[in-house]
Amino acid sequence: MRIVIQRVKSAGVSVNGGEFSTIGEGLVLFVGLSASDDEKTAAYMAEKTANLRIFDDDDGCLNRSVIDCNGECLAISNFTLYANCRKGRRPSFTEAAPKNLSEPLYAFFVKALKDAGIKTVKDGAFGADMQVDLRNDGPVTVILDSDAMM
Repeated sequence: MRIVIQRVKSAGVSVNGGEFSTIGEGLVLFVGLSASDDEKTAAYMAEKTANLRIFDDDDGCLNRSVIDCNGECLAISNFTLYANCRKGRRPSFTEAAPKNLSEPLYAFFVKALKDAGIKTVKDGAFGADMQVDLRNDGPVTVILDSDAMM
């Protein structure tokens, strides 16, 4: 599982020209799933994300989590995080989980974020062509990869 985390002032997702989800201050999570991921991996990554200290404390140090600052999360499925660009010029996506595995696991991950203590968790439209608007804060961008962590 790979997650690109961006700390934001605000963010939103549109589908077919219409607003789908919006959040205020918090995190945008671009979530990629591989065929080897399971609920244990998703639960671990949700807990890690929810408690990652990437918000400023009163001294300006990255010492607070999205939970600590009552921030929101916008999770967006993104199979292209598993693009393999080793050969040729066209990425291969064979390492990404197929839809029948990734869709329920993605839904589990979104629920696990809520269970980890994030009060507001919204998501994009799974498998849709989405337009994402975000106002990055910092910028602070962190990449979590379960293969490197578990």
